[in-house]
Amino acid sequence: MSETATQLYLISPLDVSGEFPQRLERALAAGKGIVTAFQFRVKGLDQHEAAGLAEPLQAICAAHDVAFIVNDSVALAKRIKADGVHLGQDDGDPVEAREELGRDAQIGVTCHASRHFAMEAGEAGADYVAFGAFFESSTKDKGDAERPDAGILEWWSTLFEIPCVAIGGITPENCVPVIEAGADFLAVSGAVWNGDEIAAVEAFAKVIAQTEINETEGARP
Repeated sequence: MSETATQLYLISPLDVSGEFPQRLERALAAGKGIVTAFQFRVKGLDQHEAAGLAEPLQAICAAHDVAFIVNDSVALAKRIKADGVHLGQDDGDPVEAREELGRDAQIGVTCHASRHFAMEAGEAGADYVAFGAFFESSTKDKGDAERPDAGILEWWSTLFEIPCVAIGGITPENCVPVIEAGADFLAVSGAVWNGDEIAAVEAFAKVIAQTEINETEGARP
């Protein structure tokens, strides 16, 4: 982790062809020190095609010292030697993923609004747990009906050392409560890729920095 308490975890749009590598480069350059992870999230492609799309993005992340995480597929993560994998509740076991990817792999687990899922993931050796969707989201499935409140982040960060990720409809305008509750990472997709990626990353960085200043000042006697 960087010295910034809350960091950005960018999630790719489903279409990463065309100009997307250039957009990723701009976003990571704008987010130096605040963007520390990128999730490669594509659907419906065979592994060979997905690996081809991942290659230039993985190189860009490596150049910026940003972790490259594959969504759902342990096999793809292993094939391309990704930094880690993110598992949904139906995408595999963290213990088995660790066996496949090695001890240095970063393994994250979706926990929705479930404290039980999160504790299970932690016991299974996950490197981070993800809670959400906190807000209306086009990235998180509509099936994720149970929406957590920020209290789950506060509960987790108070009791456990494993980092927690807040995901789902997070924007610069609504992210303050989840930052204040203790989110180590804000996982964001549409808020960055649906507009100007540089402006969006800079807006997140500004809000994060200001929130941390306010918290520091509020903690003074």
